Amino acid sequence: MSEHAKVGLGLRREMLDEFCQGSPEEINFFEVAPENWMTLGGKYGRQFKQLTEQHEFFCHGLSLSIGGPAELDVQFVKNIKSFMDEHNISVYSEHLSYCSGTGHMYDLMPIPFTEEAVHYVANRVKQVEDILERPLILENVSFYAAPGAQMSEVEFVTAVLNEANCKMLLDVNNIYVNSVNHQYDASQFLRAMPTERIAYLHIAGHYEEDKDLIVDTHGADVVSPVWDLLAECYDVHGVFPTLLERDFNIPKTHILLNEINKISQYQQTAIGAISRRA
Repeated sequence: MSEHAKVGLGLRREMLDEFCQGSPEEINFFEVAPENWMTLGGKYGRQFKQLTEQHEFFCHGLSLSIGGPAELDVQFVKNIKSFMDEHNISVYSEHLSYCSGTGHMYDLMPIPFTEEAVHYVANRVKQVEDILERPLILENVSFYAAPGAQMSEVEFVTAVLNEANCKMLLDVNNIYVNSVNHQYDASQFLRAMPTERIAYLHIAGHYEEDKDLIVDTHGADVVSPVWDLLAECYDVHGVFPTLLERDFNIPKTHILLNEINKISQYQQTAIGAISRRA
């Protein structure tokens, strides 16, 4: 297997019993939100430790609030570092958004697309990395309004990545969702992303509320246009580790493996095409 031809799954608590008995070989790594796991003890804590000793894990955070107006929660970042140290996890990604101000909003809010915000976020990225002693990987997010925007989403995302000199978690579904909601060309956005910044990919399902309004839910099967965009991503940028996000309406594992295996098939097809071009 190519180092980059790996397929992952977001681990949910209800999967612990099954996967501690044995994880499907088709799943090459797991991803967790550290906030949901780092305070667990007892049976769950023991099961989680068993899995992290046996498998590769990535962390994908929910509440760092890298673009938030409040001061960075340094103790929270230190807790993340301790959790990653304990479980020998090196990969930490977060959303290029914010979720706190005077309080925690329990949702991901869009950072204004401005030069000032670019500098602000880049400085905070460096602060986080200094504490974690690891890179911080930023994800392009789905958003439903762009208050105070002075730049396009493409310009903002690439400017942050460049100024912070950090890697990117490229979420293919989020590109598609935003392209429908904000009426831009998903392929153009995808191709504008800096290949050298990409660390890994996300793919997921969503909910179509209307023909021009999609909600990023991670609660459904991946749709054909998103699969097509994933294939194009591999063709344009090369093959990267790719994670299937499924946060609710989670089917049985043998059903989930259909999409896991489909990702793997897309990766192998892309590797073959790249080899033929070389």
